[in-house]
Amino acid sequence: MASNQSLALSLLVVVIFQVLWFENGISVKVSYDHKALIIDGKRRILQSGSVHYPRTTPEVWPEIIRKAKEGGLDVIESYVFWNYHEPVKGEYYFEGRFDLVRFIKTVHEAGLFVHLRIGPYACAEWNYGGFPLWLHFIPGIQFRTTNNLFKNEMKIFLAKIVDLMKEENLFASQGGPIILAQVENEYGNVEYAYGIGGELYVKWAAETAISLNTSVPWVMCAQEDAPDPVINTCNGCYCDDFTPNSPLKPKIWTENYSGWFLSFGYAVPYRPVEDLAFSVARFFEKGGTFQNYYMYFGGTNFGRTAGGPLIATSYDYDAPIDEYGFTRQPKYGHLRDLHLAIKHCEEFLVAADPKHQQLGTNLEAHVYYKTSNHCAAFLANYGSKSDATVRFKGRSYFLPAWSVSILPDCKNVIFNTAKIVSQTSLEFTPNRGLSECTIPSSAWSWYEEKVGVYGKDSFTTPSLLEQINVTKDTSDFLWYTTSVNVTDDDKYGETLEALLVIESLGHAALVFVNKKPVGFGFGNHDFASFILTKTVSLKSGSNTIDILSMMIGLQNYGPWFDIAAAGVFSVTLVGLENGKRDLSSTEWTYQVGLEGERLGLDNMSLANSSLWIQGSTVPKNKSLIWYKSTVLAPEGNGPISLNLSSMGKGQAWINGHGIGRYWSAYLSPSTGCTEKCDYRGTYDSFKCLKKCGEPAQTLYHIPRTWVHSGENLLVLHEELGGDPLKISLTTRTGQHLCGHVSDADHPSADSWKPNVDFQSLKPEVRLACDQGYTIVSIPFASYGTPEGVCGAFSHGSCHANILSTVQQLCIGKQKCSVPVSAATLGDPCPGMLKSLAVEAVCRA
Repeated sequence: MASNQSLALSLLVVVIFQVLWFENGISVKVSYDHKALIIDGKRRILQSGSVHYPRTTPEVWPEIIRKAKEGGLDVIESYVFWNYHEPVKGEYYFEGRFDLVRFIKTVHEAGLFVHLRIGPYACAEWNYGGFPLWLHFIPGIQFRTTNNLFKNEMKIFLAKIVDLMKEENLFASQGGPIILAQVENEYGNVEYAYGIGGELYVKWAAETAISLNTSVPWVMCAQEDAPDPVINTCNGCYCDDFTPNSPLKPKIWTENYSGWFLSFGYAVPYRPVEDLAFSVARFFEKGGTFQNYYMYFGGTNFGRTAGGPLIATSYDYDAPIDEYGFTRQPKYGHLRDLHLAIKHCEEFLVAADPKHQQLGTNLEAHVYYKTSNHCAAFLANYGSKSDATVRFKGRSYFLPAWSVSILPDCKNVIFNTAKIVSQTSLEFTPNRGLSECTIPSSAWSWYEEKVGVYGKDSFTTPSLLEQINVTKDTSDFLWYTTSVNVTDDDKYGETLEALLVIESLGHAALVFVNKKPVGFGFGNHDFASFILTKTVSLKSGSNTIDILSMMIGLQNYGPWFDIAAAGVFSVTLVGLENGKRDLSSTEWTYQVGLEGERLGLDNMSLANSSLWIQGSTVPKNKSLIWYKSTVLAPEGNGPISLNLSSMGKGQAWINGHGIGRYWSAYLSPSTGCTEKCDYRGTYDSFKCLKKCGEPAQTLYHIPRTWVHSGENLLVLHEELGGDPLKISLTTRTGQHLCGHVSDADHPSADSWKPNVDFQSLKPEVRLACDQGYTIVSIPFASYGTPEGVCGAFSHGSCHANILSTVQQLCIGKQKCSVPVSAATLGDPCPGMLKSLAVEAVCRA
């Protein structure tokens, strides 16, 4: 009884402290020891999630952060994006999606902490890794090494962000939410390439960060040589075996990948939640203290923010909260239950180091003692093949392969990483919670882009130029134009067939001969370079060759990534003169960007311009064409998708806002996907794939705040050719949820209390619609031996008709729970192990 009172008092103190701290902005000291971060004198076990403020809109931030808190997070982690905060040297921007102060204050208002990863290098699959391109053009500069020009600019920006946070009282010592800050990012992965300059740069970066006097600890992720007092942290899919470089530093995991990023031309990666939960439980089992999901909410790479090469517009990341802000089930719910189970163990985890017990082959326990009679334990089966039963403290425990069980009292299992008792949800389709509307053909207008040079600011040089140095990333596009003279000695008859060979460093190129399209070449995310070989017909006299070279995001990762080149570097014709004519050193004329970009066709101001053509027949499957339409936003308040599956490659805008790049014509390989990926065993980004043989992305996120009632301006620039008449707008109108829990499953983690007979409690099927939705129908409910999966359940040989019971408990509610109990539901087959399966439909 005394221990119960002590625990209750401790929890009450923590709650009172959090309320007072967040509401009154009380100054808090943050420090650390080998066990944990110490906040206001208390060691804390912290769950964190990455949410990047520019990857959604400010109006959505509170909802995302609320769901993160309800999912059991204590901390929100975000990079700071230098290239958008300082687009021009010395000129700063902190508005709209880039209002960093507003974002941090929103997190604070929700009662969560912040880990601010200032960098200023971010990576993050973000354009140029977050560096502003003007940095590249400072004569003599070298990035991320002991170059004084770079260090000076980096220090100015670091100080700018730190000073801004101080001015707004956002550090914990000022009563704000920021408890950690990060300098640099994953530099340890590339440090070898910079030699002694890299080692010296790490020391300088650490010293510079500390000199800014943030009053909170600094971290360097993936940096084994991070100098004291900077904490080196782990990034990866598993960090349970990570050890900090000093026995005085806590074990922190800054990036636990909830899935992986998406690239054009690749299948869609995902990570089973059983494995993700296993990795988290193992980390805390073996002394971890702070764990962050990368990403917890991924969001969208709007406009041209996506990094490169060829990173897609969606940054969904298979995260617990999906790109549109909806919870992804069962990932969200299973992790929420895991966080609660670990929180029940917190007083033990921060009190002592774990005691290890080997329980068999690939079987072990880690036990945390607060006193000799009070402990919490983790039981692990880290083998990927065989389930096992182990003996621990005189009791038997069943451990599925590749799983961890959590026992907050060293007796009762309140969570197992491989046993999902939280709800699942079905993907949205037109027949399941998705409303779709097409755009009338009469609404479309178009503008045909000219091939080749079009403006007075073009220029000519006797060589092929590197693309980024010419465009300075003001556009994805650069025209390379030259002429080829064919004489009577070259040709046979009226025309000559020659082999045109174009070599490019990436990322894609559309090629025209005499203004006619002849070929399209492209690379992929891992190998952006390509060679395009085409047989072309040349006429007698002068012939033009126009190459539209395309960037799909500036490189964002790797050693010396900042000097990675792009564009055409070799052009030859085989079949002329003595067999080959090298055009690389002939005169080339250059034009940066497209004519439509120069005109501003994506802008609202040109919506009614006479430049746009309208007719009864909308051109289809035509390259270099702009399309415009006025569209009505779907009813409701939810986010909107633009279905571009009928289009080729291009960019899209709504009311002047850049939706992003699309590339529906680039299909992923037809093999390598699995219907159901086995979570057991080590995960990597190629293990679990879906949508083979399909485009990486066809649906493009339009935030609801970007549209209004009445007509909205939709503009697309199509580069390859597509059919705009098949474009549609979709919105989510409902959800399909399922729960399937057996008599043998453990009760929910939130029902555990010290010294309560946990095993006497009944498991439950719990269903919860997203906020704003309610349960309107129960298509299926069965207690007995139901079969199948969510969306395809069927009655088994043993079935109790409990539909009316479940309807009474759930319909009209945002959430409900149904006990898995024969006493409540009846017993259709005494003596048999039974389960309860329920499917529910939610509507706004």
